[in-house]
Amino acid sequence: MGILTSIFTWWNGATIGTRLFSARNGTRMGTDEHGNVYFEGGTDVHGNPRRWVIYDGANDASRVSPEWHGWLHGTHAETPDKALPPPRAWQAPAKPNMTGTREAYKPAGALEAGGKRAAATGDYEAWSPN
Repeated sequence: MGILTSIFTWWNGATIGTRLFSARNGTRMGTDEHGNVYFEGGTDVHGNPRRWVIYDGANDASRVSPEWHGWLHGTHAETPDKALPPPRAWQAPAKPNMTGTREAYKPAGALEAGGKRAAATGDYEAWSPN
């Protein structure tokens, strides 16, 4: 990302001002598998700790893993590596929202998947009032 992009745009990642604020006013609490960096510093008007994330890449909230989402919203006080048990072998890793990408879900009948739906089976009966 170029220097001008980080100065003037917020949708491609954190601006320089946000990065400087985070480095100066926050304590780095950890990173996740997507490269996002999590900070904590100060308190809000209710006395709760302020927590925020600096995304590695585009600002997309679906790129925050469920574990870190719980920490950001105060579900647990400690970071996920301290507060949560290790993931089970059967748990799939969290994926960001794939809408608008090649990996997006396209069910049968979607225009992007060819637009062909399965034929009606005749097991549907429309409701009509008496």
